[in-house]
Amino acid sequence: MKKTFIKALPLLVVIVMFALPLLAQKSNPNVPIDGGLSLLLAAGAGYGIKKIYKKKKED
Repeated sequence: MKKTFIKALPLLVVIVMFALPLLAQKSNPNVPIDGGLSLLLAAGAGYGIKKIYKKKKED
């Protein structure tokens, strides 16, 4: 798991660098975040957990 984290760290840094300017933009605070975004995040987390579980099961 440590090797996977070390390999994924540069990608995580790049994603955070691109996300920071998006947070700095002014937006209307009355606009709610759509439920689809949370659904996509949950699906991505579930898929990642499934892949990790499958990888550990093979080893």
